[in-house]
Amino acid sequence: MTRILFVCLGNICRSPMAEFIMKDLVAQAGLSREFVIASAATSAEELGNGVYPPARRRLAQEGIDCAGKTARQITAGDYDSYDLLIGMDSSNLRNMRRFFDGDREDKCRLLLDYTSRPGDVADPWYTGDFDRAYTDILTGCKGLLAHLQG
Repeated sequence: MTRILFVCLGNICRSPMAEFIMKDLVAQAGLSREFVIASAATSAEELGNGVYPPARRRLAQEGIDCAGKTARQITAGDYDSYDLLIGMDSSNLRNMRRFFDGDREDKCRLLLDYTSRPGDVADPWYTGDFDRAYTDILTGCKGLLAHLQG
């Protein structure tokens, strides 16, 4: 079983999009039983809030349901509970490594590192571009799944 935690600043846009896109991809591949997939925030700003409506609508356009998801913050135990902790941007990665007092097992990565275009997933909270975020996250999730399948 592979356990993946997607992480962004507030856990209301990018990381829940990644969580539910990845769940959809593994379900389509018939691999749902082989994965545990979740998402969390580096900050406490949005705790308990649902997925941001434009992100929820963008997922719904693809037939992906994220009902019931609420923001939660990463915990110290997440480092040991997950095989991979995937940040959406370099700021998330720095905050994760600071929170976990380093990355002793090299589990913290960036989502777009699994693509031909490594870098940051732009934050649609600021850009308003949920289509681009969706495309970047889908590309990253596909690359991650391909990487994990070897």
